[in-house]
Amino acid sequence: RIIRSEAAMPSTLLLLLLALPGPGSPLSAPDASGAVVGALERATVFMEGQYRDLNLDAVLGFHILQGYLKGILEKWSSAHESLPHRARVEILLGKLSSLIEKATHLLEKNDPKYFKEFEPILGPHFWVFPQLWNQTDSLLAYTTFDNNRCLTEEMSDSCLTYLLGTWKENGKPCIVTNTCRNIMTKPGCSDYSLSHQLFYFMFADMKGCSNHLFLRAQYYKNIFCANMMKINLAIESNGFKFPSQDLFMENIMFCGMSGFSDFYQHRWLEAILTWQRPKEGCFGKPNEDFEHSSGGADQKHLLRRTKRREKLF
Repeated sequence: RIIRSEAAMPSTLLLLLLALPGPGSPLSAPDASGAVVGALERATVFMEGQYRDLNLDAVLGFHILQGYLKGILEKWSSAHESLPHRARVEILLGKLSSLIEKATHLLEKNDPKYFKEFEPILGPHFWVFPQLWNQTDSLLAYTTFDNNRCLTEEMSDSCLTYLLGTWKENGKPCIVTNTCRNIMTKPGCSDYSLSHQLFYFMFADMKGCSNHLFLRAQYYKNIFCANMMKINLAIESNGFKFPSQDLFMENIMFCGMSGFSDFYQHRWLEAILTWQRPKEGCFGKPNEDFEHSSGGADQKHLLRRTKRREKLF
């Protein structure tokens, strides 16, 4: 699986949203609200011009983002100090809704088979946000990581379709094959293999699967996110090198959605805000020549992913 931080827009936007003040928010930063909303606005304008190039994982991210925006507005309904930002977020939600509708339509038209396999996760009520917050336990982190790749994109997608029931027409959902059980609980995995393992258990939770394996879902989430925190701290110690930025943000998104509040840290928010190009609104590799170019080819490069029809999770 090869992912570039230029395509991490939904993950980044969700993280920024979690910095907005609201009851129960793990990273309430009232003094940063204006900067956060501004960053969201610039990023959304950029993506509005690129909706034809959005792949499935990007559209999924925007569906999750849309749900969180609605939740933010509900929390702000009686917060007078947030009224100026509330109006801006309402406008932002309208733009996102239009963007999602257009991008989803194109996805269904251009790749109907792949779209149908993952259509259930694009529903408005599939993703539920955590109500209770937890902290990672560093003692659960692996001593060493396996240098070999634990799973492929195809393996991951196959296991997810068995959970969704889209592995065949009118397929039964929540099926756990021996292969999926083994690869999704294999210890020592790192990077995107590790985040895919967590994503598998997140899927099962959202789908309401009650297989015996998922009775231990929290146990595995605790292990996975302890290791994802270890990885993020290493990325930070190494100076947030560009190739690691996407993984860094994805770890925050997935573990944050799994209820681990220690992934939402002010210093990480501040770092990520500096990764946005203020003029274009996108998040990507610094390029001094970008603003002097025509923009079209560069913008498409910012959304490019590699392998398997460029539609990855």
